[in-house]
Amino acid sequence: MRQQVDDADDPRLADYAGLTDIGLRTSLEAEHGLFIAEGTKVITRAVAAGYPVRSVLLTQSRLRDIEALPADAGPVYVVPDAVAERITGYRVHRGALAALHRRPLPEVAELAAGSRRILVLEDLVDHANVGAIFRCAAALGVAAVILSPRCADPLYRRAVKVSMGAVFAIPYARMTGWYDGLAELRSGGFRLLALTPDASAVPLAEAALGERTAPLLGTEGDGLSSRWLHEADQAVRIPMHPGALAAGVDSLNVVAAAAIACHWLAGMPGPSWT
Repeated sequence: MRQQVDDADDPRLADYAGLTDIGLRTSLEAEHGLFIAEGTKVITRAVAAGYPVRSVLLTQSRLRDIEALPADAGPVYVVPDAVAERITGYRVHRGALAALHRRPLPEVAELAAGSRRILVLEDLVDHANVGAIFRCAAALGVAAVILSPRCADPLYRRAVKVSMGAVFAIPYARMTGWYDGLAELRSGGFRLLALTPDASAVPLAEAALGERTAPLLGTEGDGLSSRWLHEADQAVRIPMHPGALAAGVDSLNVVAAAAIACHWLAGMPGPSWT
């Protein structure tokens, strides 16, 4: 049902307040169990993945996009562009935003039990990086992603946007504790491979495979913690060109490393999508 709203302070628009304020959004979204999807394509993918819609906010200049929205998109609030910018904190280039209900996350053990190829992320805090890694995982057939407790939220607006909705295609779970978080995966039969730029690590292409395999990717600045490096079954590296090493470039950024790791997993024996 389409409704015209001209006041940025209208309580019906509260779900969309301060979208550029990470602190506000983190508390608001946690309190109300919601997340924001941006753009009709991403909204459609979220609905197709089973996330119920609370409402849609559509700018007046993109009113034509209403035809591309799912028929059961809930109330559609049409607002002047200036009102959209005031309520969200930025110019809504993609025209449409949707507030959707979150769903309960599976337990780590439950998700891992049905998977053979997964990625494990330790303390990645950049939402764009998390979204991009989910897109790599979805594109290359990785079955699931496991997050450490301090990882950025895959359903934060920036992560959803960068992933182009791939966060809806890859199941994920969040560890309840970091200190012993890997023990649950090891008990589930996973061989844990720690990606590191350490020259003494085994090249990824030569890594020993397991029936179930999980590359570990560390935080953007320091990489994996010493504890997780120690707990991994094997340390592996993506070899750099000698010229790059001479110039002081010893590693890729975490998204590029994740893409290579996902591609490597996809080429391993057995179906990579389970």
